Amino acid sequence: MSTEVPYLTLDPAIERTIREDREDHWVNPCAFRDENVTRREDNPHDAATLTRPAFARDIEKILNLPAYNRYADKTQVFSLVENDEICRRGLHVQLVSRAARAVGELLGLNTQLIEAIALGHDLGHTPFGHAGERFLSECLEERTGRSFHHNVQSVRVMDRLYRRNISLQTLDGALCHNGEFAQQVLKTGDCTTFSQLDETVDACTRNASAIKQLRPSTLEGCVVRICDMVAYVGKDRQDAMAMGLIDSPDSFDSDYIGTTNAQILNNLTVDIVNHSYRTDHIALSEEGFRDLVRAKRQNYERIYDREGLAADARNVVQEMFSEMYERLLTDLERGDESSPVFLHHVQRLCHDSKSITPEGYLAQDPNTIVVDYISSMTDSYFLALHRHLFPNSTHRVQIRDYCYDLK
Repeated sequence: MSTEVPYLTLDPAIERTIREDREDHWVNPCAFRDENVTRREDNPHDAATLTRPAFARDIEKILNLPAYNRYADKTQVFSLVENDEICRRGLHVQLVSRAARAVGELLGLNTQLIEAIALGHDLGHTPFGHAGERFLSECLEERTGRSFHHNVQSVRVMDRLYRRNISLQTLDGALCHNGEFAQQVLKTGDCTTFSQLDETVDACTRNASAIKQLRPSTLEGCVVRICDMVAYVGKDRQDAMAMGLIDSPDSFDSDYIGTTNAQILNNLTVDIVNHSYRTDHIALSEEGFRDLVRAKRQNYERIYDREGLAADARNVVQEMFSEMYERLLTDLERGDESSPVFLHHVQRLCHDSKSITPEGYLAQDPNTIVVDYISSMTDSYFLALHRHLFPNSTHRVQIRDYCYDLK
C-alpha cells in the first residue's frame, strides 16, 4: 500500500543559517534561560551551579523518583505479553527525550529542560496504558464527577506526592504534553506562576475539555509535545510487526513522512526544523501535519484498536479495575490498616516522599488516595494484587509468556 517516500534533508537555506548561527554563537531569544527557572521553594541546595545547572537538577530528581523505576513494567501499547523487545513506558520516555533533544539542539533551545520534561511527562501513567487510564477515570468519575488524566497525575507525582521542588517549567511541560492531540502549529501558553499551574491542574480534573486547551508555556515544552508523537508512531509499528499484528510497514500509506520508524523520525525532525527555525513557535508543514494525522489514524485502525487488551481482555481488565477500586476505597473508609492501600501505598509513599505525613495524606478524599495508588502500579503488580485481594475471582487474564510459541 505504501509509496516510496525519500528521506528528507534540511532546506539548504535553513541548514546554511544554522551553521552560520553556530559560528556566530547566536543565542535563540526564545530558548528558556536557566536563570529564569521558577520553583515553589527557594531552597539554597536547589540553586543552579556550574556542575549542576537548573534543569539538570530536575533531570536527576526525576530519575531518582520511585515512580520512575516503575516505568519499566508499565504498558506502552502491548499489554499482557512477556517480551523484552516490546517498548514499555520506560523506553518510550527515553525515545521522546532523544527525539526532542535532537530537534531542540538544532533549534537552539534548552535541551536540559527538554530532557526533564520528556523523562517526567508520563510518571502519572496507569498500568495497562491508555486502556487502564480510561478504566481508572471511569471509576473516579462515577463516584466524584472528576476525571483522571495521566498528564495531570504526572504533575501530582512530581509536585505533591514526591515534593522534590521540581521547576514550574518542567511541570508545565509535563502537564501540557498531550501527545494525543496533534496540531500543526504550537504556540506557547502563559503559565508563569505556580498559582496558575494549580488552577489549571484543578480545572483539568473537573472539566475534561480543559485538557484540549492546554499549551506548553515554553518552546521546549512544545517540542516535547510534538516529539511524543514523533517517537511513538513509528516505534509502535515496529512493535506491532514483532507481535505479528501487521506484516510490514507496507501496510500503511504515506506521501511525506514515510512508513518506517527510521523514516518517520528523520522526516518529521527535518520538517519541524525547516518550519520552526528562528520562529517563536513549533510547526509542521501542511504535508507533514496531514501525513502525521493519517499515520496516527492508521495506527489506531491497525494497531491500537486491534491489540490484545483492546479486544478480548478489555472487559476482564475493566472489571478488575472496578473490583480493586471499590475494595481499596472500602478499606480506606473503614480504616483497615491491614489493607495493601495502607501497607503498600500510604506507608511507603510517606517514607519515600520524606515530605508528607500519613495523617496529612489520609485527610484527603479517599478517592484521591485510591487513584494515587492504582495509577502508581505496574502491570504485574496490579495483577498480583488483584489475585491477592480476590483469590476466588473468575476474572483472570492470559499472559502471553516467553514460550507461548513453543507450546
